[in-house]
Amino acid sequence: MKRFVIIIATALTWLNASAIVTKGQNQPQISGSLKVGYALAAIEARYVDPVNISELAETAIRSMLKELDPHSAYMTAEEQKRANEPLEGNFDGIGVQFQLLEDTLYVVQTISGCPAEKVGVRAGDRIVTIDGENVAGIGLTNTDVLKKLRGPRGTAVMVGVLRQNVKELIDFKITRDKIPIHSVDASYVAAPNIGYIKLNNFGATTIQEFKQAWKKLQSQGAESLVLDLQGNGGGYLSAAIDLVDEFLDKNKVVVYTEGEHQPRTDYDATSRGDLEKIRLVVLVDEYSASAAEITAGAIQDWDRGVIVGRRTFGKGLVQAQMPLPDGSVIRLTTSRYYTPSGRCIQKPYKGVDYAKDLEERYKRGEFMHADSIHLPDSLRYLTKRTSRTVYGGGGIMPDVFIPADTSSYSGYQRQLFAKGVINKFVTQYIDANRQQLLSRYADFEAYQAGFDITDKMTKTIIELGEKEKIAYDEVGYTRSLGNIKMVVKALIARDLYENQCYFRIINTQDQSLLKAIEILQSRREYERLLKSSL
Repeated sequence: MKRFVIIIATALTWLNASAIVTKGQNQPQISGSLKVGYALAAIEARYVDPVNISELAETAIRSMLKELDPHSAYMTAEEQKRANEPLEGNFDGIGVQFQLLEDTLYVVQTISGCPAEKVGVRAGDRIVTIDGENVAGIGLTNTDVLKKLRGPRGTAVMVGVLRQNVKELIDFKITRDKIPIHSVDASYVAAPNIGYIKLNNFGATTIQEFKQAWKKLQSQGAESLVLDLQGNGGGYLSAAIDLVDEFLDKNKVVVYTEGEHQPRTDYDATSRGDLEKIRLVVLVDEYSASAAEITAGAIQDWDRGVIVGRRTFGKGLVQAQMPLPDGSVIRLTTSRYYTPSGRCIQKPYKGVDYAKDLEERYKRGEFMHADSIHLPDSLRYLTKRTSRTVYGGGGIMPDVFIPADTSSYSGYQRQLFAKGVINKFVTQYIDANRQQLLSRYADFEAYQAGFDITDKMTKTIIELGEKEKIAYDEVGYTRSLGNIKMVVKALIARDLYENQCYFRIINTQDQSLLKAIEILQSRREYERLLKSSL
């Protein structure tokens, strides 16, 4: 802050002096930082019309940061106040974490069980309209977004979304609600002696929630673990380090950071880990980012567990928060994350369309075929214990690839979710049948085994869709019927019992989880996957 004040003060002094400098005199050479301060001072002192110098300074700062990398950012005091809410507290809203990238509003992550997820908004979606108003390419700020999406519980907002490989705009009607923030979405025994824990972020309470979940699973007989980081957009570095510490021996490097002006800093495991001996499988996908990638990378590099899924997002830049005198902050990228073997997690961002990376991966067939991923030998590294080959340069490559399952999806299903038809049906059905359902199915296990979605129920969904001007599509309906029934059953379970019951039903079709269970049930296969590939 002192340096900032000195720059402006010096600039003002030079500005006054410049009034008497005559043509032909030698001009002093000034640094880039002083030059910016001089320009602002000149505008404030001499511009022909009144100007808001604070807004002008903010515009200049945002423009400068935009030239650096996709994650350096400027936030006002109000934006800063709200930035960490999804990791620490409760608020009224639709339940999404977002990022403004190249003047486009991207959904980074949906919060489990919250309004946006219920109607079908996904990570990677681009929000282009809010309540019918265009919000793309108009210089939107984080504060603008929050004002438009936040609102009192029970009020509705219309959101228009562009989704990769979907030509038309998808409209979602989202009813705002209280957004509770937890890290653990679900924890249960997924198969005999195999525990399952799903984390949706790395927040202030992650390690406490995780330990409580594992303690309960142990009491239920769990001896190995599936850690699900699919869709986990990251969060606090400290939370990732604490989590990995539970699995690694003392003094093993979890992650290290290094930058042009930042010397290497290692973050090591301590001796307090309670899960250092259990067999472990970590699930990841293309939306697993940042702290989730640090966790997966450390587990993989120390040959501590098997990574299953698809290549992760590739976010490995470290932002330092630098406060300005008015309470605003600059989140400036100061270094990169590196896994214990030396891999850089960050994917390329210079000279490429960073925002469309996942779309390009999809077009190359990477989500469906492992052999569509081509990485040069220069990005080849070896794991620490068994010298297995792993690759850097853009996310974490899994040990076992699982293709994305799109066989049951259709445009018809997407519209039913997007326009709130499925959510409306579930709400109405539960309101009319809650007591009867609870009387018939005393607990979730009875519900899961005995409850089925009937033809009468699906007919009602079709009729509700037609009221929302969604024309019945027999081909799409037939293709998606099994998935629609599964999701409706899961949503009813979540409302009747608890949040994790949703995942206990959805996960019955999760190919990554099913593969993880298969690996953990075979000690020979588990150990084979962790042996040297050389």
